[in-house]
Amino acid sequence: MKLSFKSIFCICLVLWVKPGLFAQDKEPSYVDYVNTLMGTDSEYELSHGNTYPAVAMPWGMNFWTPQTNKMGDGWGYKYDDHKIRGIKQTHQPSPWINDYAAFSLMAVTGELKFNEEERASWFSHKAETAKPHYYSVYLADYDVEVEVAPTERASIFRFTFPKSDSSYILLDAFFKGSMVKILPEERKIIGYARNNSGGVPDNFHNYFVAEFDKDFEITHTWEDNWKLNKNSTEAEAEHVGAIIGFKTEKDEEVNVKVASSFISPEQAQLNLGREIGDRSFEEIKSKAKNAWNSELGRIKVEGKNTDHIETFYSSLYRVLLFPRKFYEINEEDEIVHYSPYNGEVLPGYMFTDNGFWDTFRAVFPFFNLMYPEMNKQIMEGLANTYKESGWLPEWASPGHRNSMIGSNSAPIVVDAFLKGNMYEKDVDVLFEAVLKNANVEEGRPESSVGREGIDYYNEMGYVPYDVDINENAARTLEYAYADWAIAKIADKLGKKKVAKRFYKQAENYKKLFDPSTNLMRGKNEDGSFQKPFDPLKWGDAFTEGNSLHYTWSVFQDVNGLMDLMGGREEFTKMLDTVFTMPPDFDDSYYGFTIHEIREMQIVNMGNYAHGNQPIQHMIYLYDYAGEPWKAQKRIREVLTKLYSATPDGYSGDEDNGQTSAWYVFSSLGFYPVTPGTDQYVIGSPLFDRAVLQLQNGNEFEVIAEDNSEENFYIESVSLDGKDWNKTYLKYGDIMDGGTLKFEMSDEPNKEWASDKDAVPYSLSLESDKN
Repeated sequence: MKLSFKSIFCICLVLWVKPGLFAQDKEPSYVDYVNTLMGTDSEYELSHGNTYPAVAMPWGMNFWTPQTNKMGDGWGYKYDDHKIRGIKQTHQPSPWINDYAAFSLMAVTGELKFNEEERASWFSHKAETAKPHYYSVYLADYDVEVEVAPTERASIFRFTFPKSDSSYILLDAFFKGSMVKILPEERKIIGYARNNSGGVPDNFHNYFVAEFDKDFEITHTWEDNWKLNKNSTEAEAEHVGAIIGFKTEKDEEVNVKVASSFISPEQAQLNLGREIGDRSFEEIKSKAKNAWNSELGRIKVEGKNTDHIETFYSSLYRVLLFPRKFYEINEEDEIVHYSPYNGEVLPGYMFTDNGFWDTFRAVFPFFNLMYPEMNKQIMEGLANTYKESGWLPEWASPGHRNSMIGSNSAPIVVDAFLKGNMYEKDVDVLFEAVLKNANVEEGRPESSVGREGIDYYNEMGYVPYDVDINENAARTLEYAYADWAIAKIADKLGKKKVAKRFYKQAENYKKLFDPSTNLMRGKNEDGSFQKPFDPLKWGDAFTEGNSLHYTWSVFQDVNGLMDLMGGREEFTKMLDTVFTMPPDFDDSYYGFTIHEIREMQIVNMGNYAHGNQPIQHMIYLYDYAGEPWKAQKRIREVLTKLYSATPDGYSGDEDNGQTSAWYVFSSLGFYPVTPGTDQYVIGSPLFDRAVLQLQNGNEFEVIAEDNSEENFYIESVSLDGKDWNKTYLKYGDIMDGGTLKFEMSDEPNKEWASDKDAVPYSLSLESDKN
C-alpha cells in the first residue's frame, strides 16, 4: 500500500497529538498531564488562579509546597520569584484566608544560614519538577536537590547533598507559638506549630515528628528574633526552629520522614508509622502516583489538542484537593478528629478548608456525580460541625471564618440528600441545621455563619439596603435560593407545612427586581429602591460583582426571572448585553480597583466576569431561553481562551476547585446550573471522546463527532442511539451509563431542541408548591 505524504502526515499527527489515553495497552500516567504550577503566576493586584503547587494526596490532611515568600504571607509561592526559603507543610485554601499549622524544612551547605531571608536559595523552573505526587527543586546556592513525596498525613523528603564538611537541614516551626526538641539518639526532631489565621480553639496545635536516616553531628536551635542557641536541643517561644548538621559525601542522600497530627504527639508518630513506616522514598512516591492516577483516571478524555488534555487534568487535580480531610485514624483503627470548633477529640469524619459560596456551584455537584461515597463522608463531617459548634460552616479553615456571604451550606446538603449521598443517621441533624440557619439570628459565631440580616429577611422578604448590612441584595438572592433548597428537602421528608413556607420564600428574589432596568437592585427598608443606582457598581449591594452579574442568581426559578424581564426575547437581550458592552465598571465602593474587576476588564469579554463565581453559570441560561447555540459559542470561547495549563492559566481566583470544576464539567459538555435539581444543562463538549467511570460500576461515554476549533456548534445529539432533543440531561441519564453522542458543526442548528419542552424546565415554583 502506497501512502501519500498527506496520509503519512495525518497519521503522525494523530499519534503525536493524541496521548493515547484509550489506545494504550496499559493505563496511562495521568499525572504526567498535570501542571501543578497552573495559576501560580499571581499577586494581590491580579490573580491568574492564586494557587500554589500542592504536593498532596487527593483531599489529604497535609499538603507540601515550595515557599518563595516570607513566613505568613498568603502568596507563599509566586511563579516569578527567584528564591526558595523552604518546603512548607501547608493547609492554606486561599491567600485571602491564609495558612495555619505550617512549618518547613530547608537544606543549606557551607556557612550556616537559618534566617529565612538569608537562607533563601536561587532556583530555576528549569530545574524544578512539580507534580501532584512529587516535587523536586535544585537549590543552586547550596548545590542540593530537594525532593518530597506525600501521604495523607505524612511525607518523605530526599536531600541529595554535595561533598561538604558543613551540611545542614533546618526545621522552621514558624511564628505565633512553636516548640522544637531534637532527639539525637533517635535521629528525630519533634515539636509543634500553632500558627493560624483564626478559626481555632485555644488548645490548637499541629504536632510534628521528623525522622532522619543519618546521625546528627551538630544540633542548634533558634528562638524569637532569629537568636541562635548553639549546641541546643530544645526551644519553645513565639518562633523557634531546629538545626541539625553533618558531613556529607558527593551525591549523598539523606532521607527525612515527616508526619503531623492535630491530636497529639503520639498520634503524629502513629501517622508516621502507619503511612510511611519502613517504606523508601521511591515506594512512597510510587504509591502517591498510583493514587492520583486512580482518581484522575476516573475520567478519560481524548482529543486532538494536547494542551486541552493537560488543562483538563490540571483542573481535575485542583477539584480533588479540597475539602481537606481533617480526621485521623487512632490506635484502635477508629476514625477520630480534633474539633476545630470545641477543641475536643471526637469520633467520626471532619473536613475543612472550603468556601461554600464558591464550591456549591460545581465542586459539590461533581462529587455527587463522581464521588458519592466521599460526599457521604463530607456530609457526616458537616453534621459533626453542627453538633460541635451549633452551626453549619460557610467558610471553614479550619473552624468558622468570617468570609463571604450567603447560606450555601443548604444547597450542598440538599443536593447530596436528594441524590442519595447522605448517611441516614445524618439526615435529621442536617435538616435541623439548615432550618436553624434560616430562623435564628442570635449566637452566630461569625457574621458569615447562618444568615446575616435574617430577621429583616424573614419579616420583609429581603435584607434592606439602608440598615448597615453590606451586600444586602446578594444576600437576599442567595437566601431565596437556599430557601428553595430547604423546601425541597422538607418536601422529600414529608414536612409539607415547612416546604410550603420555604417555596413561598424562594420567590423573594422578585422583591429586588426593578422592571425599569430589568435588573436586581438594593431596596430600602421603606420599600423604595436604592438611589442612585449604577448597574456597573461593584460591591455595595452585591458581593464581588455588580447588578449585571448578580441579577442571574435566581438558580431556583430561571423561568420566573425570564417572565419578569418580559419573556425569552428580552431575557436573551439582557444576556447578550453583558457580552457586547464594554468592560466598564464603578469601583467607588472599594475605593480602588480590586483584582476581580481588573480580571474582568482585561479578557475582552465585555462585562462577563468569569474570574469570579457569581456569573459562572450565566452562559448556560441561553439554553433556558431557547437559544442554546449562543451558549455553545460562549462556552467554547471561555474554555479555550480563559484556561490553560500554564502559570497564568486562570482568569481569576481558582477558589477550592470551583473555577476548575466549571472547566471539567463544561469541557465534558454539560453543567449543573442549579444544584438541588437532577439537571445538567448542555453546552459544547471540548473533547472528541470522554468516558466517566462511575462509582456504581457504570460508564458514561461522551462522543463529539467532527469536533474542532471551528465546529463548536451542536448539529444533533443522541443518547444510546436515540435522538436527544433536550438541552439538558438528568442525573439518572448519566448514572445509568450509556453513550451521549454529539454531531458538531461550524454553523448553529437553531432547530435542534427548539421545542419549548426541550429547554431546562427551570423549577416551576408553582408546581413545586403543589
